[in-house]
Amino acid sequence: MTVTKTEKQKMLAGEYYNAGDAEIQADQAAAREWMDRYNLTPGLTGAQRQAMLREGLGEAGEGVAIRPPLHLDYGYNTRVGRGVFMNFGCVILDVVTVEIGDMTQIGPGVQILTADHPRDPALRAQGLEFGRPIKIGRNVWIGGGALIMPGVTVGDDALIGAGAVVTKDVPAGATVAGNPARILKRQEVEGG
Repeated sequence: MTVTKTEKQKMLAGEYYNAGDAEIQADQAAAREWMDRYNLTPGLTGAQRQAMLREGLGEAGEGVAIRPPLHLDYGYNTRVGRGVFMNFGCVILDVVTVEIGDMTQIGPGVQILTADHPRDPALRAQGLEFGRPIKIGRNVWIGGGALIMPGVTVGDDALIGAGAVVTKDVPAGATVAGNPARILKRQEVEGG
């Protein structure tokens, strides 16, 4: 017996899916409603904002601080560890899992993008998409305006320079910068 997956099941599995599907559209509408409340509610206490993050995200560890506005596709695919700080205007396209490790700091305007599109124009013309998970380790520092592209893993204690376009995995403890991001030698990092 052949079991047919729903478009949402395909999306969550990282397979080609149609984003125009009614169930997926309903999930996006719910995420937009949550973002409206989160982004447009001034004067919340830390505890109130933490409660809202736990409502809108798949996981939000203790002491998470995310400055609005925050923009995301679904929210339920994003897991944020303890003590994470995200500055203003971050974007998370979480069609599949995004994991952000404890104590990571993310600058303003950073984009974390799991969403991808077929390279074949005939498949794109059908409106198909897919996603590749992103994992960001513990104690990572991501400078403002950086882009983390689909399928990337960033190791613990890494540093990503402002404006970097990260298209490949970043080893633990490495410093990367540029477009596309490349590992900097110790001498470049220390300025000598």
